Parts: sequence; structure tokens; C-alpha cells
Amino acid sequence: MKYIDVVAGILWRDGEYLAECRPQGKAMAGKWGFPGGKIEAGEVPEAALRRELEEELGISVVHCSFWKKIEHVYTEEGSLHVTLHFFHVDEFVGEPTHNDGQELRWGKPADFLDLPFMEADRPLVRELAQ
Repeated sequence: MKYIDVVAGILWRDGEYLAECRPQGKAMAGKWGFPGGKIEAGEVPEAALRRELEEELGISVVHCSFWKKIEHVYTEEGSLHVTLHFFHVDEFVGEPTHNDGQELRWGKPADFLDLPFMEADRPLVRELAQ
């Protein structure tokens, strides 16, 4: 089994958060999730979040707060064990752009309940909508 640590940011603006759809050619293409990526060796989660959001969306995080950590095993990806570190990002500089070719969508928490989110993210999407 392969193990990876990732970070994900829930970017908030005017009561809405940002979701992204994984582009073709990437693992889990067509699934929705939260922006972020792998934590590099020796990197702390918050630093990884800031780096990933700058690379992926072209924004600079001004303020974020850790929300929760979850573990998930994706069997469809060849037994991939993922530790996910989720952060709320309530202040950032710049306008998020799709630097990786991903579709981006802002919406109220309830707007995302019917989108095909990645399996690990589905419980969080439901929790955010409550």
C-alpha cells in the first residue's frame, strides 16, 4: 500500500467556498474536491497548503486555520492510504485561477451536495452543508 500526506484548503468568500474538478490526465479525473496537494518531505502542513495554493491557484494565503485531519484508503487507486489535513482559508490575496487546467466553482455549502466529490471529501461536504 502506498501512503501519502496531503493538504486541502477550503477557501471562503462571502459565505461561499471554492471547489475544483480534477482535470483529465490526473488521478480521479472528473471528481470534485478541495484545492491542495501533497506535503513534501520535511514540510509542515500549513506551509504545504500555502505552497500548493500558490502553485495551483496563484493566490497567497493571508490567514488559515486547521480544521481536521482524516485518514482514507482509496482501493480504486491501487490501495492508496491518504492522510488529509484540511484548513479553512478565510483570507487570501489574488483571484484563484485554474493553473492546473481544473474547473473551479464557487458556491454555498448546500450547492455542492450533488457533485461527484472524491470519496474522502464527501463527509466533509455534507458537514459543511449542515
